[in-house]
Amino acid sequence: MQQTICMSSKTPISEQYVSPKRASTLNWYFKGLVILAIAAFMVTTGIVILHRWINPPITWLMVDRYYLGDSTQLKPIKWQWVDVENISPHAIKAAIAAEDNLFLTHNGFDIESIRMAHKDIKSGKRFRGASTISMQVAKNVHLWHERTWTRKAIEAGFTILIEVFWSKQRIMEVYLNVAEFGPSVYGIEAASNQYFKKQAANLTIKEAALLMTTLPNPLKRNPATPSKYMKSYQQRILKNMKNIGEIQF
Repeated sequence: MQQTICMSSKTPISEQYVSPKRASTLNWYFKGLVILAIAAFMVTTGIVILHRWINPPITWLMVDRYYLGDSTQLKPIKWQWVDVENISPHAIKAAIAAEDNLFLTHNGFDIESIRMAHKDIKSGKRFRGASTISMQVAKNVHLWHERTWTRKAIEAGFTILIEVFWSKQRIMEVYLNVAEFGPSVYGIEAASNQYFKKQAANLTIKEAALLMTTLPNPLKRNPATPSKYMKSYQQRILKNMKNIGEIQF
């Protein structure tokens, strides 16, 4: 009697047959994702380019504070845009001295500060701030404020676009006009009126330095009634301003 032995074998996964319909569907999904990515990039780039000349009508931080803030919910926003020519040179220099010493020379990122912050994180220390003024503009104008790696990655993309399409003068102008200087107080003009009863163009060097001491914690620091720490910080900013020298955009 002749026996027929049948041996079954499984085709390797890599050699399994993929139907034309499934391949077509996968190809359609891939093309769709590419188109969406290109469209998102073009829209983002377009918005950044427009903001080189058109002032942002509002920021995400203002919206968040107005609707969700514990101490600022539904409180009127104090904000008045002012051109950079009508901002005291002392305020511009104080912002650089307090927030970003290398503002005029870097391309959006302070690599050394980022490296030191990463080192602090790895060692479990409270890490120092590594955000440049350009990065803060990207966050304040275009993004939400929750600290996540996703937001930081998107922020880096916006920062590159801002540095490419804006001038340093424009970056500084936007920064000083959208920065939070107190509960529901945004921009250097509103802050000058709120705390010193004068326009931003007339700020003295000491007033400008004192205003910048609020930036790390604007909801709790009041330059009209500065704490001992704020006065000490003001002196450090004033000293740094002397070291910076003349500002040329």
